[in-house]
Amino acid sequence: MGKELTEVYCGSGRGKTAMALGQSLRAAAQGKSVIIIQFLKGKERRALDVLEELDSLDIKIFRFDKHGRCYCDLNEMEKEEENRNIMNAMNFAHKVVTTEGCDFLVLDEILGLFDYGLITVEMVAEILKNGENMHIVMTGRKMPEELRPYVDCISTLTLEEISKENDMSNTEE
Repeated sequence: MGKELTEVYCGSGRGKTAMALGQSLRAAAQGKSVIIIQFLKGKERRALDVLEELDSLDIKIFRFDKHGRCYCDLNEMEKEEENRNIMNAMNFAHKVVTTEGCDFLVLDEILGLFDYGLITVEMVAEILKNGENMHIVMTGRKMPEELRPYVDCISTLTLEEISKENDMSNTEE
């Protein structure tokens, strides 16, 4: 294998995970093995269950969080447990890249871990350095500038509000 692509889908807009999943499906349809590791998804996490039921595609989804609520809504004891789970997920991601355990790796909402101070730039940089032989996609709202040297492509999704007045003017007969 040669140098593969590292992509980031970030920004305030919706659709970052959907874009990563679309890329995952395309890679799996091309016969590549796909691993998706989800962070901080809470109640949203079951949206991907249908992917695991597609027996003809090599897609594996891993979730290490145990609570169905947003991290910020957890009590201190639950946060401590989630912090351990997140470190387990980070260790697993590192193992996947060092053993070349797949062709295509999605780290869904990994960038959100920075918002809570749960990981360091160095931890993610180490994963990206070791994962040069696989396609990696990361999602989250904000990407730290310090990661830019390890990333090939950044797509920023923004939330654009359209007023009803403007929207209605485009539909006049």
